[in-house]
Amino acid sequence: MPKKLLVPMEQYLSSGIRIGSKFKTKFMEDYIYKIRPDGLALFDANRIDERLVIAAKFMSRFEPEKIIFVSRREAGINPLKALKESTGIFAVSGRYLPGTLTNVSNEFFQESKLMIVCDPWTDKNAVEDALKMGIPIMGICDTNNTKNNMDLIIPSNNKGRKALGTIIWILAREYLKARGEIKKDEDFKYSVEDFIGKQ
Repeated sequence: MPKKLLVPMEQYLSSGIRIGSKFKTKFMEDYIYKIRPDGLALFDANRIDERLVIAAKFMSRFEPEKIIFVSRREAGINPLKALKESTGIFAVSGRYLPGTLTNVSNEFFQESKLMIVCDPWTDKNAVEDALKMGIPIMGICDTNNTKNNMDLIIPSNNKGRKALGTIIWILAREYLKARGEIKKDEDFKYSVEDFIGKQ
């Protein structure tokens, strides 16, 4: 009997989560299902699902105010706003201010115990701060990312608005379930469209 996925396979396919880039690193090869005729690499949706389960369980060890979720990409702005509203997780979209984790006199200072980034490359300033503090780092990694400095990765298209919105929506729902704050999927009062936002 096939394993039950966090969302129907059709949703993984239609969201664009599986669609990587034409460039792939050796670090991400294990998560790639195939290369399309146009050269774009496709992630294995089952592997994405497996990593989301692991990521949500790991996140559930931390209180929401002890997690910092960062996205420099514009596509991450709406998903992080909805994440903060639905879970209380501290979210930084747009420019990450150096010293957010390391400078106690900084007005934006956060005493976080876990960092999640939408892209280890574009969010490298945040990753550097987390490394200085010795806190674990989770990253949403596309086919062109490396796993350097990542303690846990979620393979996914991390550039598309719909893909990022869907990934972060799943993480938010599964985080609350893992913490016992909601019992089943239907108890999560936010739709994936709330996270994707309007174009």
